[in-house]
Amino acid sequence: MNSEQELKNVVREKYTRIAETGDKPTTASCCSSTTPTNKVYNIMMDDYSDTQGYVKDADLGLGCGLPTQFAKIAKGDTVIDLGSGAGNDCFVARHETGVEGKVIGVDFTPSMIQKARTNVEKLGYNNVEFREGDIDDMPVNDNVADVIVSNCVLNLVPDKQKVIGEMLRVLKPGGHFSISDIVLVGDLPSALRTDAEMYAGCVAGAIQKSDYLQYIKDAGFEQITLQKEKSITIPDDILAKSLSATEIEDFKKGATGIFSVTVYAEKPGIKTSNPVANLSEMQSQATCCSPK
Repeated sequence: MNSEQELKNVVREKYTRIAETGDKPTTASCCSSTTPTNKVYNIMMDDYSDTQGYVKDADLGLGCGLPTQFAKIAKGDTVIDLGSGAGNDCFVARHETGVEGKVIGVDFTPSMIQKARTNVEKLGYNNVEFREGDIDDMPVNDNVADVIVSNCVLNLVPDKQKVIGEMLRVLKPGGHFSISDIVLVGDLPSALRTDAEMYAGCVAGAIQKSDYLQYIKDAGFEQITLQKEKSITIPDDILAKSLSATEIEDFKKGATGIFSVTVYAEKPGIKTSNPVANLSEMQSQATCCSPK
């Protein structure tokens, strides 16, 4: 499991199984809320159930945050979701952008694309589409998106700098992103770093928090903001698949931290005025300020 293509194959195979079975991941997956012991752990995923636009059938429990909550999506915006899975964040984003906007989900797992398209057809949305492709080589033209969201996906891509460069390319000048991801402070034990299931489960592919933020800065993004951060604890029965009991204790006592972060940043440039958002604001002002 050394080459980029081998890593991508591991991820694609795992998420194909999830898409085809419809089950939320368990056992070695760290994007799960349940372990083999059936004891509930809040490992990474956040609860979407009270989020407007949420579609239960599209939630496979694969996220590590709520990026759409922080994404500042306006009516009429064009939004791209990186690693869109069964469409969960796309449908939440669609609620925010309204029928006037557009949402594009990009995913490299054919079974996920099929599942997402089935979901959108059931919902009858004609302004949400799903495109098959790698997020480090997006099937999207330059300067298309007002907003990019992503939920626990960049850690699964070997070349994270390339993805960040693609995000800069497809965003409009003045556009922005809000992405949730897993980062590290300190080094993982080598057994975790080389474990294929831990890679597909969001941990082994994570990089240092400082490097993650530096990559975003080096790409040319501005106004980089850490919108949310929470510590992640991996249950012992998941760690036991890679580490001995002694190694688990040493790891838990060590200085390594695993974190879910939600990061915001803007592409330089002057944002084109959004006529739909402007009209909505004018109507709101007219309503609140009109004489009685």
